Amino acid sequence: MPTFPPLKNDLLLRTARGETTDRTPVWMMRQAGRYLPEYRAIREDHDFFEVVETPELAAEVTIQPVERFPLDGAIIFSDIMVVPEALGLTVEMVSGQGPTFPQPLATPDDLDRLVDPNIDAALGHVFDALTRTRHELEGRVPLIGFAGAPWTLMAYMVEGGGSKSYRHARAWLYRHPEASKALLRRITDVVAEYLIGQVEAGAQMLQVFDSWAGLLGPETFRTFGLPYLEEIAERVSAAHPDVPLVVFAKNVHHGLEALAATEYDVISLDWTMAPEAARHTVGDRAVLQGNLDPCALYAAPEALRREVQHMLAGFGPHRHIANLGHGMLPDHDPEHARVFVEAVHEHSRHMRTV
Repeated sequence: MPTFPPLKNDLLLRTARGETTDRTPVWMMRQAGRYLPEYRAIREDHDFFEVVETPELAAEVTIQPVERFPLDGAIIFSDIMVVPEALGLTVEMVSGQGPTFPQPLATPDDLDRLVDPNIDAALGHVFDALTRTRHELEGRVPLIGFAGAPWTLMAYMVEGGGSKSYRHARAWLYRHPEASKALLRRITDVVAEYLIGQVEAGAQMLQVFDSWAGLLGPETFRTFGLPYLEEIAERVSAAHPDVPLVVFAKNVHHGLEALAATEYDVISLDWTMAPEAARHTVGDRAVLQGNLDPCALYAAPEALRREVQHMLAGFGPHRHIANLGHGMLPDHDPEHARVFVEAVHEHSRHMRTV
């Protein structure tokens, strides 16, 4: 593994491991991206996947929010769609639609179109971006790597793009259960190896995004979601036991108990989940992350500060990483992001002194 500058702010990592800290660490999902004018300036000359696939650009974009806000972590600028690409599918980023698959997996026979990738060859640009970013951060904050969860990636690969219901992908689970498991298994193998490679390239914490887990009912989640999330955590933690693992299974209210029994160190909550209830369910088995409604950032600064204070009170002073309940939105005001970050610092310190 490469040698990197010493870490100056390890608050995020210590909290993720369950240690007591003097304030709550904070970062934001999608903190690098479209709401920042400096990011939009780069996109004027480079398309989305060009930025993702060019380590110099990905590193620059990753660090932009760290230069602007007093954050406690940086998350590598990439996309969960690099895994379907590595498996041999074509992904296009269509304006106004998001990721689109010109040839999705329509039937189980289409699984024959997938390849078994050489991870270093297919995803080496992400590893290079992580290594470069880690050096350029100069130890200011930890660097977070990530990947999409198997079910969420399958949903895109079968549906062909974004959808409100993902009915085609969900239909596969009932019409083609064995083919669905075979696909999820192949995705799981790639994601686990990919995350292990991210650590070896410089990632200091990892998050698995299961953005569409909430579309699964309790039984389908236990069959087609949870086992693959569990295996990823087991394989990554066996290879790198000191690297904290975060799981974000959006809208899976029914799955907190099961997630708390896995190897994930941190469970991230969306804004529809009550922190107090989640804490009662999870107990001390995992740190919690989240979960301010991203739309709260549209509020006036004083109202936003009150929302942050309310969120922090719900989680309590320890074993909490402050974040949004989902990602930053394209028309967010960067100065409201600053208010969010600084309010977490201020109110969390105050909570520990009263």
